[in-house]
Amino acid sequence: MSTRRPNDTIATLATRAGFEVEWEDAHHKVHRVPENTLSVLLERMGLPCGNATQVRQSAATLEAELSGRKLPPLMTAEIGRGIALPASALKSGSHYRIELESGSIIDGRFTAPKGEQALLAPIDEPGYHTLVIHEQRITLAVAPSRCYTVADAWRTLHNNNGDGNDDAPAPPLWGIAAQLYGLRRAGDGGIGDYSALARIAAESGKRGAHALAVSPTHAMFSAEPNRFSPYSPSSRLWLNVTHIDPAAVFGADAARAAMESVQAADAWSELEGLPLIDWPNAVVLKLKVLRALFENFCAQERAHGGMQDTPRVLEFHGFCERAGRALEDHARFEALQAAQFAHGGNGHWRNWPQALRDPRSPEVDAFAKAHRHEVDFHLFLQWLAAKGLSHAQQAAHDAGMAVGLIADLAVGCDSAGSHAWSYCDDMLQGVSVGAPPDLFNQAGQSWGLTTFSPRAMRTQGFSAFIDMLRAAFAHAGGIRIDHILGLRRLWLVPEGESARNGAYLRYPLEDLLRLIALESWRHRAIVIGEDLGTVPPGFRERLDEHGIAGIRVLWFEHGEGGTGFKPPQAWDRNAVGTTTTHDLPTVAGWWLGSDITWRNKIGQTMARPDGRDPEEAAQEQRASDRAELWRAFQEAGVAAPDVQPPPPGSPPVDEALAFVAATPGPLVTFPLEDLLAQSEQPNLPGSIDEHPNWRRRMSLPIDAMFLDDTFCDRLLAVDRARSAATLSTPSANTSSGPDTP
Repeated sequence: MSTRRPNDTIATLATRAGFEVEWEDAHHKVHRVPENTLSVLLERMGLPCGNATQVRQSAATLEAELSGRKLPPLMTAEIGRGIALPASALKSGSHYRIELESGSIIDGRFTAPKGEQALLAPIDEPGYHTLVIHEQRITLAVAPSRCYTVADAWRTLHNNNGDGNDDAPAPPLWGIAAQLYGLRRAGDGGIGDYSALARIAAESGKRGAHALAVSPTHAMFSAEPNRFSPYSPSSRLWLNVTHIDPAAVFGADAARAAMESVQAADAWSELEGLPLIDWPNAVVLKLKVLRALFENFCAQERAHGGMQDTPRVLEFHGFCERAGRALEDHARFEALQAAQFAHGGNGHWRNWPQALRDPRSPEVDAFAKAHRHEVDFHLFLQWLAAKGLSHAQQAAHDAGMAVGLIADLAVGCDSAGSHAWSYCDDMLQGVSVGAPPDLFNQAGQSWGLTTFSPRAMRTQGFSAFIDMLRAAFAHAGGIRIDHILGLRRLWLVPEGESARNGAYLRYPLEDLLRLIALESWRHRAIVIGEDLGTVPPGFRERLDEHGIAGIRVLWFEHGEGGTGFKPPQAWDRNAVGTTTTHDLPTVAGWWLGSDITWRNKIGQTMARPDGRDPEEAAQEQRASDRAELWRAFQEAGVAAPDVQPPPPGSPPVDEALAFVAATPGPLVTFPLEDLLAQSEQPNLPGSIDEHPNWRRRMSLPIDAMFLDDTFCDRLLAVDRARSAATLSTPSANTSSGPDTP
């Protein structure tokens, strides 16, 4: 006989925990998540429900967290709005004190009628303030009403230059999007680096660009150079050290000496000449050279009588001290993982000896003490990487960019990485972020990534999420949040299960949006959300209210009923326009149909009920789409009238660039692949080794790029088109004036 009460069901518990027990597929068919899937997911969230007793205990635990009887460690609010507190946590007549970040104090007393929510008076000062009730201290994260925007960045630039006018609308701006690893410059060793990024920022800024969107620079796995997808990082808190230029800090002579000491010069040049990145060999070689630099750095310290005698040593230690325990954890992880591999162990920290799975264990401390030199090497690498990325952002601003670098924030991190190890109490364990079955992926998707637990967010005061935001904003003028739909809900799949056996987990959207807005203003950096795919009703409007710009891509901007292509003036005025993204075909590739060829080659095209060859049918449809797009170009005045569409091998790249440049959004970005008319896209979703994902290099080195007449003419044409867009959209990119911190 069951001892469960009627509401102690797994489905009820799952719903209370934030899971959606039903979901609707692309055909609008409603599916119910099996109870065993919910049971596993709940267990992975720390809410076991293997039997009736566990269900009751987990329900009681969750009820205690959500009931409001105890105030959480952090509450979010919006500037100028009252702050509601649960009546169950307070007594009428209780005194409270608010300690503002500025040092001011607000004293008050709760007077709410019994059983009703208590209200704090609105706070007009954004920041992380402290609410003191009795002896309990709660952080109040009071956010501006919206994020820092492109218009704000433009005003800041012109005010700093002494020629600003607060009432003047910002003109439509433009920028470039670059895959950092694919940039080429002489001496880079086969992988794009931060010096190349600084160079392209400086040169494009001189030509009118105001932003440079960059592929993720998150930390990868030094001990596993074959893991190189920038969207599957080890940590979103630290940087990819393989993008370090060895000559950037210590000079060309020191870099050359380091290279010679490990006999790397010939291999370095060979890797540099490859059309595709050889990640395993290039990373190993780069780390050898950087290790030689580190040993020389340490030798110079000893020669100068200790750690306090040289400016660079002081700078290095200041960096480590400011970064604190989180950086030390990452460096320890890097050293630990390498040691595990060296002794035949496993790379995933969950398979390490039990004591090493806990970053706070005495055994981990003992390891760090015994291997201090190795841990310091990884601290040294992060210092160099931060200096390199910071220099690139400074180069962007020095060249006159209003925004500068736009960092890419991946949707999750690898569950085997340092972020999951060092923040294990904040991260979901034993699950993968993914997507349910849809028209393009009938089996669904499981990306092998993990992310924060919404339950831990509440109980830990959102500290891990805030740390991640600050790391993303640290060296940039903006961030692009990958799959921003994940702020509302994420599809979670138990590890080892098919991607279709998952469920949506809801996240505290309003809290997250407020924290993003607060950090955006504190860093004076814009926020862009990748809102492509199946977008829930009202979601884009919520982003817009918070000053987060969406993304609109040429291939998806169709007219009513999905026919034809929207004219430029009909594009979203609050979104960033672009020709394409890293997951989609380039202009040349789309026109040629090479994406269709690739999908057919790797088995992504589906058999047709009429028996026709699927690639042939898709190419036929593409021919029709080409005609529609060409017609849109002609109607927009960017292509000559009464001229037939060019053949597949002669893509209208210039027309596509001009078309997107004429859209009214505050910012448009153009991928380097399109500015160079390259036909191959950086990544083909759904493929692993079948397509050279994240390995393609630009067709021209940066210096040659800016000497190339065709490339420079395209930049000039884009700049002129955006200036013309100013005249046709006088109200675009204006803002009502934020409640600024």
